[in-house]
Amino acid sequence: MGTPTAKSIVLVPFSFSDLSQTKLRPALVLAETDRGDCILCQITSNPYGDSRAIALTNNQLAAGSLHKISYARPSKLFTANHNLMQKEIGSLTADAFKQVIEGVINILRSSTTQ
Repeated sequence: MGTPTAKSIVLVPFSFSDLSQTKLRPALVLAETDRGDCILCQITSNPYGDSRAIALTNNQLAAGSLHKISYARPSKLFTANHNLMQKEIGSLTADAFKQVIEGVINILRSSTTQ
């Protein structure tokens, strides 16, 4: 897989809590950084009661499809090298991507005003 771009939904291996195995999970590429790294946002099929979770349906995808309604979680960000990304499974529309970015910005703003 080549280097993904912002708005791409990719599959990334996530470790089980005991680190015994990994499972491929979707994540949204928010930005490319340097040395082949990207900032990603967790995507899950369960919002886990997260009031900041943003519902994603196939209507919010510019390409690809989701098996079920999923949730981008702007409070769950991480960095990963593009070599860990197994496959691109879709991409968000510009409007949906903007909503996720605004969710991240709102979290950062709220933490600086407390």
